[in-house]
Amino acid sequence: MPFQPAPSLRISPRARRELTTLLRKSTAPQRTIQRARILLDAADGFSNTEIASRVGMARQNVVAVRRRFEERGLESVLQDAPGRGRPKTFSEAKIQKIVESTLHTTPKNATHWSSRELAKRHQVSFSTVQRAWRAHNLQPHRVQNFKFSKDPHFVEKLRDIVGLYMDPPMNAIVLSVDEKSSVQALERTAPILPLRDGVPARQTHDYRRNGTTTLFAALNTLSGIVLEQCLPRHRHTEFLEFLEHIDRNVPRKLDIHIIMDNYATHKHPAVKAWFAKHPRYHEHFTPTSSSWLNAVERFFSEITAKRIRRGTFPSVNKLVSAISAYVAEHNANAKPFVWTKSARKIMAKIRKCHAIYESGH
Repeated sequence: MPFQPAPSLRISPRARRELTTLLRKSTAPQRTIQRARILLDAADGFSNTEIASRVGMARQNVVAVRRRFEERGLESVLQDAPGRGRPKTFSEAKIQKIVESTLHTTPKNATHWSSRELAKRHQVSFSTVQRAWRAHNLQPHRVQNFKFSKDPHFVEKLRDIVGLYMDPPMNAIVLSVDEKSSVQALERTAPILPLRDGVPARQTHDYRRNGTTTLFAALNTLSGIVLEQCLPRHRHTEFLEFLEHIDRNVPRKLDIHIIMDNYATHKHPAVKAWFAKHPRYHEHFTPTSSSWLNAVERFFSEITAKRIRRGTFPSVNKLVSAISAYVAEHNANAKPFVWTKSARKIMAKIRKCHAIYESGH
């Protein structure tokens, strides 16, 4: 006798959103994803037999998942029942030894542990090591760069610039200025293949170089608007041309506090002479090795990731046009730059980093 089709499962809009979001999580357990699919299919009117075929599960298991949802709610379905699953094979002490080895030792002829090498040392499976690393958020294969500023006036410069961000002066604007040099007009040798279901967009490894430009930019931290100009090179003559561009576009009644890094172009005698002739400009230099303190670097990061890196440009003019179009769109939806860390909090974190570094040597 055939099974009587079950009625559609009633699921609230909130539960449906939660289940749909869960399906997109690559880190969710497979059994949890299966249960989410069962509930969504049941809500869409599929029979239990059809659902079992779609998710690759026995029909009685589909029925059990639906019943648990109806009786105890969504959380009871997505989580395993107490006492279910294979018991732990290794004690917490064993896991702690794996973590300690990862943090404080290295293999004989390598700079860091791999999961298989550490598994051999502790006589466990490499998946046990991987689970321990995930649980303690350890990634020994990764390394990040850092650099301490050696500027003798670091604290004074830090307080000066953070003060401009958090408490800007009246009747003035604060401009974070820098240049992104050698922006290449790269043209891929074949069209970029579009994004498809399960397949990322793809581009050829090889490309043609069609020239470079230098992007000069000034970020108004009070409004988020960017003044930009693309010039062939990044010498002091081009920087002076950009300063004139700023001067033409900022109302004469306003003072200008300009934040720059210590690049030689910004301290050229001709540039110093220009500032001396324009008393409404006030120069502020970031500490050495502290580009993170210059707000315009965030804009450079965004335009690189969103428009330049994956773009294809048959000429420098096309590249410049793409940059100008991006800046225009950015300015149409500009938001004020907000700095949240005080100089005191930054210094506390830097002192902590110094202490960690010195204790490790």
